[in-house]
Amino acid sequence: MEVCGKTIWLTGLPSSGKTTTALALTTALKEKGVGVECLDGDELRREVGRELGFSKEDRMENIRRAVYISRLLNRNGVTTVISMIAPYVEMREYARSALEQYIEVFVDCPLEECICRDVKGLYAKANRGEIASFTGISDVYEPPLHPEVTIHTYGNSIDFNIAKIMDYLAKN
Repeated sequence: MEVCGKTIWLTGLPSSGKTTTALALTTALKEKGVGVECLDGDELRREVGRELGFSKEDRMENIRRAVYISRLLNRNGVTTVISMIAPYVEMREYARSALEQYIEVFVDCPLEECICRDVKGLYAKANRGEIASFTGISDVYEPPLHPEVTIHTYGNSIDFNIAKIMDYLAKN
């Protein structure tokens, strides 16, 4: 499977299953011999974006940093699997325009299910007004207009979803 130097960007609501899917996809790609790194939005924010808040401008800066790191890895033949909300279409369009081989995966999950899965209690805090600009509650999430792949994490198994992404990669 020739997947070198691509960026596979998983976008969706908080707690939709982006990170779980990204980690499983990274493992599946490694098993196929692909050089791959997983860039998780929470880890990136903790390691290279501590000073950033959640305003639209700060979120865009976080996206710019992720794109920059991904581009560095891509040009050295490493595929990146990025798990980041990137809530606005313009953010994902920026990534698409800046990355040579960009594949968008929409991790689709109903808001109600995301709220039930939220182990960090962030949705509850957002609903109480304790977190401003929380995606899906007090800030918008604009679903992708034309993702290359859409997976459903409510109702489909992780294995099914990984197979769907891997099938797309094999055909494209």
